[in-house]
Amino acid sequence: MKWVAAPVALSAALVLAGCTPEEQRGFLPEGSTNATNHTEGITGLWVTSWIVLLIVGVITWALIIWATIAYRRRKGQTGLPVQLRYNMPIETFFTVVPVLLVLGFFAFTAQEMAKIEARYDNPDNVVEVYGKRWAWDFNYVSDDVHFQGVQVQTDETGEATEETMPVLYLPVNQKTEIRLETRDVIHSFWIVEFLYKKDMIPGQTNYMSFEPTEIGTYMGKCAELCGEYHSMMLFQVEVVSQEDYDQYIDTLKANPENRGLVGDEYNPNQASFPEDVARAQND
Repeated sequence: MKWVAAPVALSAALVLAGCTPEEQRGFLPEGSTNATNHTEGITGLWVTSWIVLLIVGVITWALIIWATIAYRRRKGQTGLPVQLRYNMPIETFFTVVPVLLVLGFFAFTAQEMAKIEARYDNPDNVVEVYGKRWAWDFNYVSDDVHFQGVQVQTDETGEATEETMPVLYLPVNQKTEIRLETRDVIHSFWIVEFLYKKDMIPGQTNYMSFEPTEIGTYMGKCAELCGEYHSMMLFQVEVVSQEDYDQYIDTLKANPENRGLVGDEYNPNQASFPEDVARAQND
């Protein structure tokens, strides 16, 4: 056993000692450490799960290697070794431990999901997001203004041009509710560094509730294959101070085209009944 345990322990020590901060966080996206009030809990659940699974894996690999060496056929041995049918302690161990692990993972995951999915009774800021092939519209409900995005364009190298990127502005340290809608097919609203995404389903409103806790620029994208230009359905999130947020809202209010909220009036799925089609043709 010492010939197995020693190399395993040495390897584990070397691996853990050489871990970078990125590896210690389970290769989660850079910049997600303090992005929202939920990211710390999500990161803890993710990393702890990997540590537990790594320990289980190391023990399993060590036992396999040990059994392979300890019970190998020796020189001069013939015939079959002694055949054993039952070993109740080992079988009980192999049954109880996985069940406990699964229950533990379920309990901690359910606890974290309950925190993430809880909606604020009185959010400080409400934004309605419409997904559309292949761009985004942002209704700043609390301020009665909107921004309509267009599909992101690319340069000669195929990279997205920043000036065509839809931008969602959010004030830092404010309880924010995102209402998710779609005008056509299923999309998925994903702010990468927030470690949080949710589907946008036709005819259904979904919600995301969080508090941005760090000023910065974050990447967003559609995480549900939605058609030809799905890869270009991108956006940015700017988490700014309340003063900068108010200034941005004032620029939207200054343009009459941005006043009010946009809704389902551009929804191609609405004309789905014969009378609607006929009415649209007559119009």
